[in-house]
Amino acid sequence: MDQPKIERLLRVMQLLTDRSRVCTVETLAHSLDISQRTAYRYLDTFESAGLLLEREGGRISLSRDSKYFRMISELAYFNKEEAYIIKRAMEVFAPDSQAVQSVKRKLANIYDFSEVATLLTRPGRENVISSLLFSIAEERQVTLKDYHSINTRGVTDRLVEPISFSVNMVSIFCYEVSTGLCKYFRVERIGSVDVTEVSWQNKGQHRSVATDIFRFSGESPKPVKLKLSMVAATLLTEEFPLSEQYLTQLNDNEFVLECDLFDYQGAARFVLGLCNEIEIIESDEFLKYLNEKRLSSKF
Repeated sequence: MDQPKIERLLRVMQLLTDRSRVCTVETLAHSLDISQRTAYRYLDTFESAGLLLEREGGRISLSRDSKYFRMISELAYFNKEEAYIIKRAMEVFAPDSQAVQSVKRKLANIYDFSEVATLLTRPGRENVISSLLFSIAEERQVTLKDYHSINTRGVTDRLVEPISFSVNMVSIFCYEVSTGLCKYFRVERIGSVDVTEVSWQNKGQHRSVATDIFRFSGESPKPVKLKLSMVAATLLTEEFPLSEQYLTQLNDNEFVLECDLFDYQGAARFVLGLCNEIEIIESDEFLKYLNEKRLSSKF
């Protein structure tokens, strides 16, 4: 087999595995500057070699179940769970980077992340997660059915444009159509997800927000400095792993946590639950918030 033909076959394989594009016999012929008859011969060559092709409405792709496809994917040295975690980490730390978008597309070509959602989410949330993942990939509006709001204490349907998940998929960051605001919705409070046929209409209003170590997001950072006992520091890093990089050990039993918060709620819950193990070093505003919480407590 001559080198130009080998190169064209490799190009065909590349096109067949790129699920971000629609690949048909016509597009194959156009991309390779060959006749459709020749394109059919190349496809026959692949199938004769044992590669499985998926055909749907004229669209052709290389099946993920193909033995050789799995061999190619294994060269990345990631199993599905590892690839999914890499994708999620990139979405959190650099969601708008062109390089990140490119890597995410390549991972999506190889791995079916909707299957992995069942491994990384709470039982009963798989369908919600999978629907939200699909809507993000397809840039579709969705209705969050029977959403339980803590603020209003009501149950309503919310029309949103999902943008990204929080660090551990506890929340989904969305643009809410009715309010024109980007906000987080807790996944566990979503009854179900209805994916509409309507594409995003407000992409220009989407924005990314920073998330603090307690998984609260916002735009105005509030610096705090706390002294923690060994017990408090251990519990903090176990429950909120991102906190570890902001901890400094003073001695065998004392640590200092110095970081920015976007909302005091998460930190307050943690501190009030371990009030004998934590000391507020800096942030009068946070101390005032804690005192107000204590006074309003029913205990």
